[in-house]
Amino acid sequence: MPSEPSRRAAGYAALIERYQIQGVAPWHQSLVCDGAAKRIESSATGETETYPAQYWPGDAPCDHLEFALKYDGTDLALLAKVLPAIGSGPIAQWVQATPQGKYTRRIWYLFELLTGERLPLADMTAGNYVDLLEPAEYFVLERPTQVRRQRINDNLLGTGDFCPSVRRTSAISSFIDRDLSARSRELMSGYSPDLLKRAMGYLYTKETKSSFEIERITPDASRTERFVALLHVATRDDLCAKPRLVEIQNQIVDPRFREPGYRTDQNYVGETVYVGNERIHYVCPGPELVDGLMSGVFAAHRRMEASGVHPVLHAALVGYGFVFVHPFGDGNGRIHRLLIHNILARRGFVPSGMVFPVSAVMLKRPAEYDASLEAFSKPIVQLADYELDDSGRMKVRNGGVLAPLYRYPDMTAQVEALFAFIRQTVETELAEELSFLANYDRTKRAMQEVVDLPDRDLDLFIRLCLQNHGKLSKAKRESTFRALRDDEIERLERCVADGYRSAGTDRAADD
Repeated sequence: MPSEPSRRAAGYAALIERYQIQGVAPWHQSLVCDGAAKRIESSATGETETYPAQYWPGDAPCDHLEFALKYDGTDLALLAKVLPAIGSGPIAQWVQATPQGKYTRRIWYLFELLTGERLPLADMTAGNYVDLLEPAEYFVLERPTQVRRQRINDNLLGTGDFCPSVRRTSAISSFIDRDLSARSRELMSGYSPDLLKRAMGYLYTKETKSSFEIERITPDASRTERFVALLHVATRDDLCAKPRLVEIQNQIVDPRFREPGYRTDQNYVGETVYVGNERIHYVCPGPELVDGLMSGVFAAHRRMEASGVHPVLHAALVGYGFVFVHPFGDGNGRIHRLLIHNILARRGFVPSGMVFPVSAVMLKRPAEYDASLEAFSKPIVQLADYELDDSGRMKVRNGGVLAPLYRYPDMTAQVEALFAFIRQTVETELAEELSFLANYDRTKRAMQEVVDLPDRDLDLFIRLCLQNHGKLSKAKRESTFRALRDDEIERLERCVADGYRSAGTDRAADD
């Protein structure tokens, strides 16, 4: 029988095998196979590409480093583990051998960024500047920082403290091409200023209630008002600073759980299956990492804002980045969604004074929202080595292994998810809300031609009909509208039916 062709791991896959690296597998993995044609196998979690024998890079670790950057992409979390394992000596020798090579210069820069160790090499004095990340493969800063030492254009979205990456997928490019911001403005242009003002008032309250409901919290009137006020503040002020976030946390949580600063204990997200048994959904960064990670989130925010990164990318990386750090014991989810609004408003993606009910869409699509969180949290839970004591306190034994995953996340999945939520917000939620109000106004005018009822009674009649399949119940006829004749009630019901023939009733149920 003919022997099976030899299959060898190359690039990141080879380095993971060589150094027994623990962590999340890279998105793109490579194999070199004798006699094979080049092919790609894709799944929801990544790609495996097979190359013919002539692609074999060599046996040295730095050979596979160069191959990885060429064909596997730039996986910062993995490089943060691989580069120290290879060591400064072999990498410095490799750079010295080909100092002008763009891959050697990229590795040189990344080694110093990710390890904090300076290689014993003199600064470059000649040569063109090269981009650190390939703009055709990743979303990057449009205005990078030029680094003279390696003559590198640092176009990373963040810094060494926190640096997310986003692959340039067809899904994200398609969302960008839809220009959802322009669509929202075009939609709103068809309505009067008075109607838009009323819509804004409802949307702020709807977004507040939805954000609490995601966490199965029913806020009282006071907490609702405070959160609505914060949404208004978020349309103007930059919230990406520690004192502002601490202040916000103190305003939105139960007074007993207000915190003077970031948490100082190891927390986690979980649910009680039965007494004494917890199902862990997410192991948060250790408290010793929180300050650095949050400083990194703020630094990434400033870099993206200054460089004009697309507002939805910016909002996703800051909003999800915050909730992945989980810097407080309570209130993280609501602040995460508030930060999304903050970025979208300040970057001008949302029409002035408006708020998109993104949380309402997340609430309607819980599986997709959970998936956007689990794309990051699930691999960490699988890798984490932890224990819970009898009081439910967590101890993580391999925090050092997890640290690069928190610092250098691939957040492509979160960006794609937020774009999808915003698309539904603009094309469905906002469109339906404005249409509902326009129908409401027309219906009220038609009803006033039948009976000149007070506005409050007109509003109540419409709401009761929409909640009861277009008809006023017998009980409500007798208790609330007994002054009306049967023929008047029938004509008023027809006005409601005509006004809302194609409209949904969710809004009426919410009122």
